[in-house]
Amino acid sequence: MSADELSSATEIAERFLDNIETVVHGKREQIKLVVAALMCGGHALLEDVPGTAKTVLARAIAGSIRGSRSTRIQCTPDLQPTDVTGLSIFNQKERDFEFRPGPVFANVVLVDEINRAMPKTQSALLEAMAEQQVTVDGETRLLEDPFLVMATQNPIEYEGTFPLPEAQLDRFFVKTTLGYPDAEDEARIVDEQLGGHPLGRLQPVIGLEEIAALRRSVGEVFVHEAVGGWIVDLVRATRALDLVAIGSSVRGTLALNRAARSWAVLHSRRYVTPEDVEQLFIPVLMHRMLFRPSFLAEIRDRGWEAAAQEVRSRCLEVAPKPGFDIDLDVPTAATA
Repeated sequence: MSADELSSATEIAERFLDNIETVVHGKREQIKLVVAALMCGGHALLEDVPGTAKTVLARAIAGSIRGSRSTRIQCTPDLQPTDVTGLSIFNQKERDFEFRPGPVFANVVLVDEINRAMPKTQSALLEAMAEQQVTVDGETRLLEDPFLVMATQNPIEYEGTFPLPEAQLDRFFVKTTLGYPDAEDEARIVDEQLGGHPLGRLQPVIGLEEIAALRRSVGEVFVHEAVGGWIVDLVRATRALDLVAIGSSVRGTLALNRAARSWAVLHSRRYVTPEDVEQLFIPVLMHRMLFRPSFLAEIRDRGWEAAAQEVRSRCLEVAPKPGFDIDLDVPTAATA
């Protein structure tokens, strides 16, 4: 990637992030994770309590992109697959069936409390998230592009009524939490909403062609062969830990590599550093692991963040971080 191409991609990303942050305050790093998922064609899982701006973030992302549309799916045990994908209804005037698309036919789809939906409804989302298409009545229909699913689950009900299966969790590019704003940001939110919600004043700042440019930039980021090999070793280390029943899949390896590339673009770099990979380990890989019951008990006692830090530390012991500085004078051509 040339310096001009990097500068253009960085300018687009900064404009996008700044616009979103006019609505969601004090959560730039978490917003970056969701934007990174969008840049890589992935999806984001937000685990948080109600009232932490998850819906607002989804609407702010959609509202910042010209020509995009956002929808919301409120998951309940009686939600049916057709409530998500849409269904064919008989048109008496035309004497034929016509397809009425469901809320999944949008650019940004917020799936609220996803773990409260029944497994068959979750399966309908699987195809949409993995293949960007849905199949209804034997006919396959493509979804919008770009397509981002932002799903939420409430940690108060740790597993929910219908726990997400490992295959569903593996479809999420990143998992993060927004958390409550600090006192200064919360006071700012109160003042801003006295005259109406700031979402009503939000204006689009990038177009679909600029989203495509951001996606192209991800593939052009340089990854040193030592860093690329370390990513593989780090993911394989998750499968060797005694506290893990099932480690991260190969999809996790692909996601960590692409996430590190997007993270480099978001930080105005043409190359990936080991620190990028280390920083993204938890949001990209932790939700892809199935832990043994004894460690799940530790997670409940110690908290998710402390447990995640331990998993990362133990994986770094098995697969140590490359001990060198990457030369800033990297090739302009993409390196896989």
